[in-house]
Amino acid sequence: MPVVTEYATGTPCWVDVTTPDLGRTISFYTDLFGWETEGPQEEAGNYTMFTKHGKSVAAASPPMPGSEGIPPHWTTYIASDDVDETTARIKVAGGTVLMDPFDVFDSGRMAIAQDPGGATFGVWQAREHVGAQIVNEPGSLSWNENQTRDPETAARFYSDVFGYEVEAADMGEGAPYRVLKIDGRGVAGIFELTPDMAQVPPNWATTFAVEDTDAAAKRVEELGGTVLVQPFDIPTVGRYAVVKDPVGVVFGIMAG
Repeated sequence: MPVVTEYATGTPCWVDVTTPDLGRTISFYTDLFGWETEGPQEEAGNYTMFTKHGKSVAAASPPMPGSEGIPPHWTTYIASDDVDETTARIKVAGGTVLMDPFDVFDSGRMAIAQDPGGATFGVWQAREHVGAQIVNEPGSLSWNENQTRDPETAARFYSDVFGYEVEAADMGEGAPYRVLKIDGRGVAGIFELTPDMAQVPPNWATTFAVEDTDAAAKRVEELGGTVLVQPFDIPTVGRYAVVKDPVGVVFGIMAG
């Protein structure tokens, strides 16, 4: 089980879930993924770390004051060597900076932004907190993708901001899938929201690795969640499903 100690700029490095019911959310994810918790940290708005084998994998927190009406959601954070420079690029590329860069104690420096299509994401400059220390293992982050109605604009925006190479990938039926690459390695994706997905807002979707997608989907239901897209096979990738936790947060699960 390799431990991640750094992330290249442009790599999704962290996710946290914003929830109006912190207790229920913690109970669900610790049961589903076998996570343990550190916190809540009262000085950080009850921010609660999820860990696996003593290493950080994700976090949960209640909404920030003034944002209580925002639907519960997972936020993807993209690594940057210089958050201030990255936010300047975001503005030039046509995005919007929702929260200007600020320091998070000695953990790092961050900002929150929105791309031209309306998907919100975080930018993280690591100091003491590198991000997820375990990835691509069952019970940890495995993939992040920008879900958008304008994939061409999204690809141009993220390439301008983070320097990605963009490669079309054959995912079977449907619109082409775009893979965002750094030094030839795929780090994230762009998925086109089709007209029949009108209820899905532009977003950055989070997927966690599991040992058995069908068993994990069944467990989601047993814990009070919902399976939105039943498990199915993605050629050469794995078996994937889309689920919703009991509080209403949507995420993916996949066994490779």
